[in-house]
Amino acid sequence: MENINETKKSELKALHRKKRPGLMFQLWGMMMGLVVLTAACMWFVQVFFFEHTYAETALSNSLKQLQPVMSDLTNRDLTEDDRLLPFLSRMIDGTIFLVDDAGDLTDIYSYGHLLAGVQNEPEYGIWKFIRNSDEFSNVKARQIYQNVLKSDHHIINIHIGIPVTYAGENAYLLIENMIRTDTAFTFNRMQLIILTVVLTIAASILAAVGSGYFTKPIFAIKHTVDRLAENDFSARADVNRQDELGELAESVGLLGQALARVDVLRKEVIANVSHELRSPLSVISGYAELVRDIHWKDEAARNEDLDLIIEESNRMSEMVNDILDYSQLQSGYIRLRPEFFDFTGLAESETSHCAAAAATYGIRVRFDAPKESVFIYADPLKLSQVLRNLLYNAINHTPEGDTITVSLETKANHTVRLSVTNPGTPISEEDKKIIWERYQRSQHQSGRRMGTGIGLSIVSTILNAHGMKYGVDSDEKETVFWFEVTKADIPQES
Repeated sequence: MENINETKKSELKALHRKKRPGLMFQLWGMMMGLVVLTAACMWFVQVFFFEHTYAETALSNSLKQLQPVMSDLTNRDLTEDDRLLPFLSRMIDGTIFLVDDAGDLTDIYSYGHLLAGVQNEPEYGIWKFIRNSDEFSNVKARQIYQNVLKSDHHIINIHIGIPVTYAGENAYLLIENMIRTDTAFTFNRMQLIILTVVLTIAASILAAVGSGYFTKPIFAIKHTVDRLAENDFSARADVNRQDELGELAESVGLLGQALARVDVLRKEVIANVSHELRSPLSVISGYAELVRDIHWKDEAARNEDLDLIIEESNRMSEMVNDILDYSQLQSGYIRLRPEFFDFTGLAESETSHCAAAAATYGIRVRFDAPKESVFIYADPLKLSQVLRNLLYNAINHTPEGDTITVSLETKANHTVRLSVTNPGTPISEEDKKIIWERYQRSQHQSGRRMGTGIGLSIVSTILNAHGMKYGVDSDEKETVFWFEVTKADIPQES
């Protein structure tokens, strides 16, 4: 069995080691995913928003720049100033085509110069394109027109036609302006590529550092939990942080303290139960041998020995039943069986039963209750256990010669409080917080060992199941354990 357990522990450790890089990688991947999403958004804005906006802005500025010139050209003869057309072509950084009234090309001005031998110039190809386009009908009709052409989303060609007067004759002026956006777009994209690379590298480093910062305390806490699972209750997570992980580490530390306390209490109750069971077993065995070997002929001595055997057997049976009942109550196997009964009579009966046990230590038990009966609706058998365990606890803590008082007191709202009061050493505030825990045996008691050490745990479990209020008050003079029940109206058939 030990080999199997060791094998399982080794497999769990190996599984944890395999999973260990997973969390760091997941955190790193999440952070890098955010970086990739950010970079994708930047590229989307650049390509589909910024570049489009840049092109539209450049086109709008060019049209605004040409608008005053167009108005001036239509109102004057171009021969009045022979420098007008070269200046205009240089101003617009484009090409101007002068066409006569018949629609034939006369001159080409490009970037401030008059071109000679136009058929050999690249600009002549632009003229041929305009000559064969549908918009050329506007030239013949002497109408103003504008045409915008886009090429590969990087070049914008603006064609503007204006009827003019040249040397007193009708003529037509075609203005071609080319806006190149590829240079600006290329520069911006290079900047974006560099920014993306730098951002990715920096984010990758920060993600690695950040994931390590968050996973390191998690692994420390996991290692502590593994040690706690291996019954090393002294394990503590070395995490000094003021966030949720710090709170988790602190909670794991508190869990270790609680497990350590439960382990000590578990060992104590095993020792107590072993001791308590050993005592009646020794008595039973000893008196049985006495009856067999010596007193079997003496009827009076034999009956006395058999009475002691029966008494110790009942005591041992009572302890075993307490342990089994508590275990079953905690597991939910036992259900309450409530009924109407006389709570005063039950309290008096249990007090009388325990008074005999208390008398062996020179302790008196007094019952103080009103004469009228108090009927309640609850499980009488379970409340008998509650009373018996409270009385056993009082006997364990009462000095010899003193008196334990069991009292019933009527309170408001049909509530009756039962109190078990005993003199003795007061209970500390620290013990009050843990006195109802399972396996808890308070350290202020005398040397008596009535019960198994889980009596108060049984009390709290049963009272919680009934939904009853209970508690303990303690000072220098006395200690009072109490719980409250609600009076019930007896049905007519009862």
